[in-house]
Amino acid sequence: QVQLVESGGGLVQAGGSLRLSCAASGRTFSSGTMGWFRQAPGKEREFVAVISWSSLYADAVKGRFAISIDHAKNTVSLQMNSLKPEDTAVYYCAADPRRLYSRSYAAYDYWGQGTQVTVSS
Repeated sequence: QVQLVESGGGLVQAGGSLRLSCAASGRTFSSGTMGWFRQAPGKEREFVAVISWSSLYADAVKGRFAISIDHAKNTVSLQMNSLKPEDTAVYYCAADPRRLYSRSYAAYDYWGQGTQVTVSS
């Protein structure tokens, strides 16, 4: 059974930083894709960043967030800097055994339970 477990969310002031991590178990995604989506209250789940052999970012986070992957640990991380109140959301880890560069949440087979990120102004 595949499990994705996120950690690292919390409350931070605007301009601060947080680092999210997602550990996968049950299968390896070394040849596939791992990444992050987020969902704010009353809004649809939106793309943040994904990584396979290269990375892809949403325009809203480009230059502030950095995604990285540790294939040996089957873990993906998201370093979030210069956080803004509009970054407040539940952040979800996503994974797929295929090499995808899709911004659509429907494309990904596996999901974590989510971790709350709250940025105060």
